[in-house]
Amino acid sequence: MTLSSADAKTLRHPEKRNRPDNPVPRKPAWIRVKAPTSPAYGETRRIVRENRLHTVCEEAACPNIGECWAKKHATMMIMGDTCTRACTFCNVKTGRPGALDPFEPENVAIAVAKLGLQHVVVTSVDRDDLEDGGARHFAQVIGRIRAAAPATTIEVLTPDFLGKKGAVETVVEARPDVFNHNLETVPRLYPEVRPGARYFTSLRLLARIKELAPEMFTKSGLMVGLGEGRQEVHQVMDDLREAEVDFLTIGQYLQPTPKHHAIDRFVPPEEFDAFAQIARGKGFLMVAASPLTRSSYHADRDFDEMRRRRTAALARRR
Repeated sequence: MTLSSADAKTLRHPEKRNRPDNPVPRKPAWIRVKAPTSPAYGETRRIVRENRLHTVCEEAACPNIGECWAKKHATMMIMGDTCTRACTFCNVKTGRPGALDPFEPENVAIAVAKLGLQHVVVTSVDRDDLEDGGARHFAQVIGRIRAAAPATTIEVLTPDFLGKKGAVETVVEARPDVFNHNLETVPRLYPEVRPGARYFTSLRLLARIKELAPEMFTKSGLMVGLGEGRQEVHQVMDDLREAEVDFLTIGQYLQPTPKHHAIDRFVPPEEFDAFAQIARGKGFLMVAASPLTRSSYHADRDFDEMRRRRTAALARRR
């Protein structure tokens, strides 16, 4: 039996089945991208499939997949393809996940080496069903990448580990080069956009990383176009700087299906430029803000620049 596209989407998000439809508006010209066709895109896809891996590029329907995979930049999504949360913005499948794959850390490391990645981003689904939220699995993946590709720098984009004592410490001890956790939206919208998360828990996680490893780069991201106000975004910037976050990303929310959170508006490029200018003025070491910005978009290039800026700043203080 062949499922229709609508039925397939309902199976991915059963908790949204009874939500009213929100029409998906046509994208403006500044946010449209071409379909992926390059041979390098196909090669990246082959390596991902051969190693039985999931990527957030595919699962979250990232608009940049064609560009990134053409450069063999794939963002690994570990711990399966099924999330225990039901965020209203997210396209990742929700439900009851299966057991962790004990071979996944090695398979991720093999793929990173085959792709020849200079910088890799490793993210995951939320795994509230696990005692440590998957923190040890993150640490194992980091360790295997270090062994297989010692020159590769590693960025992790983790869940909030809500209620998982010692989880942040476990990941920090594995020494990723960048520890990223996205706030996603302003606190007023959390009950609707991230109902399973807590704004101040996420902020505390970011602050805790700096307490444990002051030299570790930290990063967080926001979506706009969900109904937030400009001053609310500015307040989130202040909160992140209070937590000593180094790198802020801001991108346009894109609605995956009619059952997901409605798009309030498409934010024009000039407003992203204004957000970036304000964020730099607040002291972020790096800022990436554009309609197509995502947490892992150009992450390799941005990491090199962030490292260069810190080195230059330290030199000026001497």
